[in-house]
Amino acid sequence: MVPKQKTHSGAKKRFKLTGSGSVSRARAGMRHNFEHRSSRVTRRLTGRQFVSDADSKLARKLLGK
Repeated sequence: MVPKQKTHSGAKKRFKLTGSGSVSRARAGMRHNFEHRSSRVTRRLTGRQFVSDADSKLARKLLGK
């Protein structure tokens, strides 16, 4: 019997699968040091973005999907 494939613990904290099967991610640079950035930059970095097609295959594999 083949052992079960484990989900990559770093990937499950960083990526989410949408209902349609796309992989979404958060933007970098939203943890600290906001006082040094303009509000425009902070607003631009909010929200989630989709992983590129080239990287989504690897991200899906790490998630075990």
